[in-house]
Amino acid sequence: MKDGYYLSVYVNPTGLQRVLNVTYRHDANISLWRKQKDEVTLIALWEVERISGQKQHRTPFLDEAHLRSFLEERLAEYGLTLDDMTEVWGTPDVHTSTDYHLGDDYPQLSYHALSHLYSALLLDTEKYFSGTTLGFAVDRGPDFVIERVIKDKWFVGGLVRDGDVTLFPVESPAPLYGAAKDRFKQREGTLMALATATKAHGKCDREAVLSDFVFDDITSMTTPATALTDIVAQVTETLVIDPEFTQTESLVSAVMKEVQAISVRIMERNVERALEQHHVDPTTTRLAMAGGYALNCPTNSHLMAKYRFTELMAPPCVGDSGQTMGIALSAFLKKNGGKKFSFRFPTAYLGPGDNTLDEVLHDHEQFVASVSAYDDATAVADLHEGPIVWFNGRSEIGPRALGNRSLLADPTTYTSKERLNQHKQREWWRPVAPVVLEEHAPEWFEDARPSPYMLETFTIRGDRRTQIPAVAHLDYSARIQTLTQDQNPALHRLIRAFHSATGVPMLCNTSLNDKGEPIIEKIVEAVNFCLRKSIKIAYINGMRVEFTNFEVYPEREPHPRAHEQFTAVPKEADTRIRATLNPHQLPDVYLYRYLHNNLMMDAIDIKTPEGAQAVIEAVDSQFAADPTLRAYSENRMQERKEKFSSIGAKYVF
Repeated sequence: MKDGYYLSVYVNPTGLQRVLNVTYRHDANISLWRKQKDEVTLIALWEVERISGQKQHRTPFLDEAHLRSFLEERLAEYGLTLDDMTEVWGTPDVHTSTDYHLGDDYPQLSYHALSHLYSALLLDTEKYFSGTTLGFAVDRGPDFVIERVIKDKWFVGGLVRDGDVTLFPVESPAPLYGAAKDRFKQREGTLMALATATKAHGKCDREAVLSDFVFDDITSMTTPATALTDIVAQVTETLVIDPEFTQTESLVSAVMKEVQAISVRIMERNVERALEQHHVDPTTTRLAMAGGYALNCPTNSHLMAKYRFTELMAPPCVGDSGQTMGIALSAFLKKNGGKKFSFRFPTAYLGPGDNTLDEVLHDHEQFVASVSAYDDATAVADLHEGPIVWFNGRSEIGPRALGNRSLLADPTTYTSKERLNQHKQREWWRPVAPVVLEEHAPEWFEDARPSPYMLETFTIRGDRRTQIPAVAHLDYSARIQTLTQDQNPALHRLIRAFHSATGVPMLCNTSLNDKGEPIIEKIVEAVNFCLRKSIKIAYINGMRVEFTNFEVYPEREPHPRAHEQFTAVPKEADTRIRATLNPHQLPDVYLYRYLHNNLMMDAIDIKTPEGAQAVIEAVDSQFAADPTLRAYSENRMQERKEKFSSIGAKYVF
């Protein structure tokens, strides 16, 4: 395998997919790698949502030229171009080889899940090639951009012993959570938080759900919704509400308690089957987790505690925003013939930096009261006054604030939680997470261990609970981030100063973004946030900025990002794309059905008259078999058009 730079790209196909608003992937991302002899380095990872402003970005690029231009802009940050790449992987529009992926190597297993799995298994190749690791890739389902066929099994487990890997299908609880997301119109994280926020409860037959439904293949697209309907009906009959919440909130909370319990049991079954079938001693084994469900911190901690695994291995971007990591790491392993190479995940801070503070403050000078260098005592005093914006260095990757794009606050007062939720337009009951000095975590949390990416939940010790009310869930658990000086020197210094002044070695830490907005990436976006929210103090790259004159700041919305590149399809481009790719003018509803059928797309070329006619006949047969399908498709097209033409909280997918 050649030395050089490699680019991994996880975005949607361009062209007709953009014109028709058809997507197969979300959380688009790009990562840049360098190989030198046996050493592989992850240089940068860009999450497209941070640039576009579309949370969970899934809008396709307009055409290949648009995509290539976007990639060139990212590479230019490192003085590189696409011509400097030895290979490009991950997306057919731009990939330069097809021998990098594992799809053909495992006929029954989803390549999407395999990529998730390797993003965790290969976080540290010394560990991959030495000792035992048991891993699970558990999300809602695969995309079909690389793999054009539906595999038998959608979710993957893996056992690695000294570099020898055995892969096998597993179940995933994520489709059940996804069904709840669809039904209750709230994201999975919100539903998980609501489950622990109330005292509401009800009962359902958990064992019946576990025995009657499967969660490992294509049926997980439909059966979880039926399972959830059964759960809701049974919980409704037995519901005990929490008087501090509405009837609806109590019901959703009680249902999600049952969903969580069933989900945990699914993961227990995965673990126990693997331990038994492969004769694994968990007390000498690492646990690797990836896929969207790996964001479920209570499950991660439960598995670690129950089976006594030695270590949790998971990247900060466990969901699809980490797909380019898994695509690349599995490619390096495959193209290296399965032989050992050297890679260690470097840091969570792999996003772009921004050094435009002077320029931004000049543009906002009427709102700037003072600028001064960071000082420990002043920073602690600022935290006592209220939440502060903390913007430092390169941004963290993944969906959770890890201390470089954060809102920080004093955890010793419940008011901090209230103010943070108000700033972010979140429900009053939403908990906030603590970032705690790693060496002090066991003093404050039961059975605490290093958790650098906020992927575990620990219970606050009984004698500490009244001291940190802002970060406690109803059950006194907290989703913690542990921090060392090496991981983040600037934030570590701030927390150490706060600890010296208060005796509390942690701060409230929540992501720096508004409702429906991706985490802020640039200084101008952070300043806009401060001025709209009347946040007096921001620390930006080591400088303390004090703001004033909030009442005359004219903006009421987040600072616009690259919206226009993704929300508008110019008429000229629309005409050109259709003329090139749909020359026989198939009606849009026929194109829409065609673009949602990989087998039809691969078998029929609509640029020929025979192909266009074949699609008309095939889709007409679909409409004849299901009289509701045409109306459903047309409604879906209109809905997607509205979502793709706007960006913001209302349009989050």
